[in-house]
Amino acid sequence: MYEDCFNIAHFAPTVFASHYCALNVMGEVELSCLAYVKMYLHACLFPRCSVNGVLLSSTPAGGAVCVTDCVPLLHSHLSLAPVTQLALTQVDVWCAQTQQRIVGYYQANASVSDSSPTPCALKIADKIAEQCSNAVMLMIDGAKMSAGYRVPPIVMYERRDSRWTLKDKHTIMLHQWEETRAIANQLLDSGDHTLLVDFDSHLDDITKDWTNQKLNAKIAELASPANGNV
Repeated sequence: MYEDCFNIAHFAPTVFASHYCALNVMGEVELSCLAYVKMYLHACLFPRCSVNGVLLSSTPAGGAVCVTDCVPLLHSHLSLAPVTQLALTQVDVWCAQTQQRIVGYYQANASVSDSSPTPCALKIADKIAEQCSNAVMLMIDGAKMSAGYRVPPIVMYERRDSRWTLKDKHTIMLHQWEETRAIANQLLDSGDHTLLVDFDSHLDDITKDWTNQKLNAKIAELASPANGNV
């Protein structure tokens, strides 16, 4: 069980869209509601597939890592290098335009009983770490994904001495976990998880927005203090 793996911190409520990061300790990671919900919905949308994506931050480099958003990338053929390279290039350009940066990688394996990093995950995470010295790699634990799960179904790694190792559980925080979990479940129950578009889906239909502005707005609305949430 992973009950001890996270500091489920309840910070003072802030406006969600501000992407506020209160951490200032080197090595700590804060995962925002927006980033977590989109990763979770990505895995739920393609339950029989491996899915992946990149973690973004809108905060300056240095110190703690504040993951403020994510971009869902693929749900098929994760090991296809040309598609991955195309996706990462597009995300990099978009980040430069929106004052964001790539700070990590996430993946959910097709087998719910396997949350170990695959060679593909390690390779992409290594590339990201070349550009971001404190990058993190997050694996979604499919075995812990259920309506009544008590803790975030994720396992996080950091790069030390050229190897990816499990991150200290005391340095990982998820802002307002209970509210975040409720938002994810609400979007699933309403069917709004189908709003999520990954880069794979965009390649199939270029009119689909892989930056997920519509879903972002929906999550922000649900997370608004006016709605009694985050």
